[in-house]
Amino acid sequence: MTQRKLYLGPLTDNRRWDRVAIRPDDVIVATPPKSGTTWMQTIIALLLSGNPEVDPQLAQNMPWVDIRLRAVDDLAKGLDARSDRRSMKSHTPMDGLPVHDQAQYICVFRHPLDVHFSFRNHTRIVPMPVFKAWYPEDDPNGATFRHFLDGGPEGFDGDLAPLAHILRHYQAAKALADRPNVHLFHYADMLRDLPGAVARVARIMGITHPDDLMAQLVQAATFDNMKAHADRYVPAARKGAFASESDFFHRGTCGQWHDVLTQAEVAAYDTMMNAELTQADRVWLEFGSAGAP
Repeated sequence: MTQRKLYLGPLTDNRRWDRVAIRPDDVIVATPPKSGTTWMQTIIALLLSGNPEVDPQLAQNMPWVDIRLRAVDDLAKGLDARSDRRSMKSHTPMDGLPVHDQAQYICVFRHPLDVHFSFRNHTRIVPMPVFKAWYPEDDPNGATFRHFLDGGPEGFDGDLAPLAHILRHYQAAKALADRPNVHLFHYADMLRDLPGAVARVARIMGITHPDDLMAQLVQAATFDNMKAHADRYVPAARKGAFASESDFFHRGTCGQWHDVLTQAEVAAYDTMMNAELTQADRVWLEFGSAGAP
């Protein structure tokens, strides 16, 4: 990819990737926020280590390259110094990333409405002023959902998880899905068949473990285990980044919007989805390979 889009928000800057020399065996997790990023990173950490009790220290060992809270010089030096196999995280769509011919890119998607409600919870446990205007705690008039529908895919809005940004992620990843090193996963598929998802990631990474160990790694990657050991699995664990580390793993379910959104809000969402996606793409983005229930 020769021409990369610019994604510059209040928290992130995809130009930081210019400082990272991609290696052929790198594994890059590129997802919209709250779509299964930490879950996929944990699976990768478990497979790399072969240890179901691993403390992955995701923020240090699998850094979020885009975020501007860490000096890019320090980030680049740390990555350059690594002699082990590296994995990194990004919330930049694939059209804003450097795409290496051999490095593996894993893109995870989730029903956009589940992303939205998970992000709502996220803003309650992350004390960042940037979230306050878009995600007010007292919202009787539904401003939060209007922001979700009206926000743009780039610029300031992009870091606040609007629908347009999620759609850009999906469209950019799908445009590259014919490449052998770009892989699309869906949160709902991972819920339905976690052993199958872990096995697929292992194949992508060229990693094998005995069956009994793989079963232990799968158990370690379950939602219940990750929530029970949140101080091990959340990004920046034990650093005070979240008001509640356990609440970082909120529900891990699908369909959180039912009985919450009004009919008018759902209709407005449907209109935007139908305008941007084919019916087949919409069904996959919302429900994964099994389709609508």
